[in-house]
This record gives sequence, structure tokens and C-alpha cells, in this order.
Amino acid sequence: MAKSTLQVMDLTSLRAVLADLRAQIIPSRFEKAQQPNQQSLHLGFRNLKGMVWLELSWQADAARLVQIPSPSRIGSGSTLAQQVQHGLRQLALVELEQRNFERVVLFHFAPRPGEVSVRTLVLELMGRHSNVLLLDDQKRITAIARQVRQHQSRVRPLSTGDPYIPPPALQSLPPSCEEPFEQWRRRLTLVPVDLGKALRDTYQGISPALTKQLINFSSKDQAPIPLSASTPVEEISDKQWRLLHTRWRRWLNQLSCDDFILQLDEAGGYRVWNDPADSSSNSESLSLRLGLYYRKQLNQRQLLKESQDLQQLLEQSRQREQAQRLEQVERLKATGGADDLQRQADSILCQAAPDRGSIEQAQKLYQRAKRLRRSIPLIEERLVHHDQRLALIDGSAGFLADLMQADWDEAGDRNQQLLELKAELEELLTPRRRRRRSGPPPGQPQPLEIRSQHGLVIQVGRNHRQNEWISLRQARAGDLWFHAQECPGSHVVLKASEAAAGEPDLQLAADLAAWFSRAKGNRRVPVVMTGVEHLQRIPGTAPGTVRHRQAELVWAEPDRAQKALEAWEPLA
Repeated sequence: MAKSTLQVMDLTSLRAVLADLRAQIIPSRFEKAQQPNQQSLHLGFRNLKGMVWLELSWQADAARLVQIPSPSRIGSGSTLAQQVQHGLRQLALVELEQRNFERVVLFHFAPRPGEVSVRTLVLELMGRHSNVLLLDDQKRITAIARQVRQHQSRVRPLSTGDPYIPPPALQSLPPSCEEPFEQWRRRLTLVPVDLGKALRDTYQGISPALTKQLINFSSKDQAPIPLSASTPVEEISDKQWRLLHTRWRRWLNQLSCDDFILQLDEAGGYRVWNDPADSSSNSESLSLRLGLYYRKQLNQRQLLKESQDLQQLLEQSRQREQAQRLEQVERLKATGGADDLQRQADSILCQAAPDRGSIEQAQKLYQRAKRLRRSIPLIEERLVHHDQRLALIDGSAGFLADLMQADWDEAGDRNQQLLELKAELEELLTPRRRRRRSGPPPGQPQPLEIRSQHGLVIQVGRNHRQNEWISLRQARAGDLWFHAQECPGSHVVLKASEAAAGEPDLQLAADLAAWFSRAKGNRRVPVVMTGVEHLQRIPGTAPGTVRHRQAELVWAEPDRAQKALEAWEPLA
């Protein structure tokens, strides 16, 4: 899985979002605040058409203001959410203010549209210094997302009850369409640095993403300039400077007119100032599409991080189990000396007149031989235990590989499955005496469910507990069970108890069992098919470990399952 490329929200994209939101939620009534995680806040506003949800995030590398689909109800009990809920109750959002080229947004709230603002919510999008603050009518801080203590900033400490101090003013120059070309060029070439640094140090509102867009902006009448942000300013030709200035003016014109159209690129970024003729129409609002973009990118980033953590946990657990198993193997080999010890003791006692010392020595040899023989069943039991745990780790590694290759599935759902797999593995590999809680994790398992050609539900377990749940706990008489033969993989259950299953239904279930197994790289895979009533849980083993009394062997093709998954739509 490729690492996601997340574009930071700069001044241009912030202006685009504000222009879009002003048309939707000015005015609107504040209704709900919730904090889903430590670095973001969800705000719900009601307008004439319904609810509009905003996400305000002060995450250092992804600070943003975007619109999001209606979120799940989570985080309303946090301190910040309760303070915002209490402070903005029954108030109307009457203005979204953003001054000049500052990345600071002021949400003004009043009892009714047209009245004086009595509360202000401040969002500061400034990288690692980003923050969210709620101010009263005296501009005092009543709630704050991130306290800034005196030792953290001598220039601008921020705490509850303090008067709000705006960020220090920007030191560079504000861009202007009225600035002549020669003056603009002279300012950028005053110091012999690269182009990106010259733009950022000279003018306000310039980000690395904007610099790249100015260079690579392509339209019908202009081609990309053969430059980069690291090109020294003294190496840029006069023609390139003039073409760059033309795009500079185009950017400023669209910024002043609030004329924005979102366009996502294949590299994982986006641009909001485009030629209307080059942009496809989209019914969704710009701010909502940006919200979906950030959700997708952040989910992919989290998926990559969690998968790496789980892969490390699996490897550490495998090495530990293999080392412990090797130790037991060495101990088992050592038990082979029991017969030699007994023969030594027999030879001592077979002497004509053994003395007291010889008899005591023989008795000790007998005792050592007895202990060695007595330890054999215990060592063999430990070997079986380690083999089962290694099989559990190998199965989890297979589930992880399936999740990382499931590009047809939403990253958010894959993250949830990954967290469930990690929690399951940590619990199953932790000794009982060290577990914080006993029993299965709360909540009902959520296996993958798709419909066959005839409308039958096919369930696929994506971890050990889901395997057990669909095969033993939730299955009904008449359901059919599928699993790749002699190969770690997922359990697949065709809900044939609901209606008669046809040949296409059986084939799809078998193909899915082949795809969600270690044999997915083969062109054809043998798959075991049997009724769930023939399954039996193997006592003392990991969840989802079953055996069957009778079964039928069918041949499956994983490639067919992959095509079905790419066209799959989640069941409602």
C-alpha cells in the first residue's frame, strides 16, 4: 500500500471553503458540538435545508476547516464539546470572518441574525500552533482546545480566562494585482535563494502547494513551466518570469473574486483555483468534497501506521513463540538420556556387594531418569501450545495481508477491522493472569457481507472471532460453510437457510474462501464445503478453530472473487 500524500490546507483552500460555507450556513442555528478525537471538533448547524456539519481540526500536519457528512454520535461528553455546547446554545451563526491573508477564522454568533455578536469561536490554522478558542462578549477565552503555557510561548500564552490575543502580524508583504511586473520580479530576485523560499519570504499566503501549482498550472493556452520550487531565482529566464507572473495574477484574481472550483489530482493533492472549462461539474459542495478528501487521506495514513504496528507485534510474537518452542524442543531432546541413567543405576546395583554410597548414587540416577520421563508429556503439551499460538499468529498475519490488499473497501472500515484484529491478537496472546478484562471484546462482530446473484447473504470472517461467530454462533441449520483446504484463511458462510442456493451462489462463496486465504496467489484452489451442522469446535484452541465430520471438495478461482469484490456495495 502506497503512503498517502496529504496536502495541508493553505490560505487559498481556506478562502475557497469559506466562500462555499457562507452560501450554506450564513445564517444558521448552532445545534450540536462533539469532539471525536483529541485534535478535532465537530459542529452541527441547522439551516432551511437541514443539518450542515463542520470539522474544525488543530492537528499539526492536517489543520483544517471542512464540511463533513453527518458523523456518528461520539465525543459529546468531552470537556471542550460541553463548553462549546453550553456557550453557543440557542445562538445563530451570523458571520464567518477571515482577514487579509491570515489563516484565522472568526465564527461570530448572535441571538438572532442582524444582532450584535455575543460569542466568537476562533479557529487558527497555523501548523503545529493551530488552535480553537471560544470567546465571550468581552473577548475573554472561555474554552480552548490547547492550552499554551508561559514556558511554551513567552510571546502569546493562552489559557482559559485570559483575554484573547491575536497571532503576531505577518511580516511579509500582501500580494496585489496592482503591483507592476518589474517590481514583483525585483523583490523576488533581491536575495539569491530558490524560487519557493523567495515566494514564501516575500509575500503572504504562499504555501509549498501553491508554489507548485503556480509552476505546474496547465490550461489550454499555457503549458507547465520547466521549473521547480528549488530552482534558484537567478537561473529563471525572462520568459519564465513573465509566464509565472501571468499565473500569479490569475491566482490573485480568483482569490479576490471568490471564484473557486475544486479539482483533485492523481498525485494525492488538489487545487481550488482552476479554469472553469477544465473542471468537471460536481453537485457536491467544495467544502464537503474537501472534507471527504481529508477523511480518505487521513484514514489511509492511519491504516498504514496501524498495519505497521500490528506487523511489528506479529513478528515479535512469532519470534518469542519460536524461541520458547525451540527451548522446549531442546528439553525434549534432553529426556533421551533417561535410559542411559537407568542403565548406569542398574550396573551399580548389579555389583557383588554395593556399598551404601553406591546405593545412594544409584537411587539418585533412578530419580533423575524418572523426572526426565515424567517431563515428556508436559513438554509435549507445551509444544502443542506453542504450535497453536504460532498458527494463531500465522492466521492473524493472513487477515492483515487481506486487509491491506482490500483496496475495494473503504479505508475507514478497514481501519476498524484492523483495530479489532489488533485488540483480538493482544488479548489472545496475553496470559490470563495479566489480562485487564476477561471475555470477548464488547459489541457484535461485523464480518464482511455481500449478496450473491440470487440475493443470498455471504458472510466472510476477517479475524478469528468473526470466523467463530459466523460459523458456530450465528449460523443456522441449512447454511453452508466454505474454507480453503489445508490452508489458513477466512471462514465463509453462505446463508442457504434463507433460500435454496444455486450453482452461482455456491461458486461465489467458494471463490471468496479461496481469495481470503493464503492460497489466493494460485489460479485454482481446492475449497472444503459442508453444512454448518457438521462443524465442531476444537476445545482448548483459538477462536474459530473447527473440524468437520463430512465435506465436499469444490474448485475455486480467486480472480473471480476479486472481480466480485471490486463491484461490491455494502449491505444496508
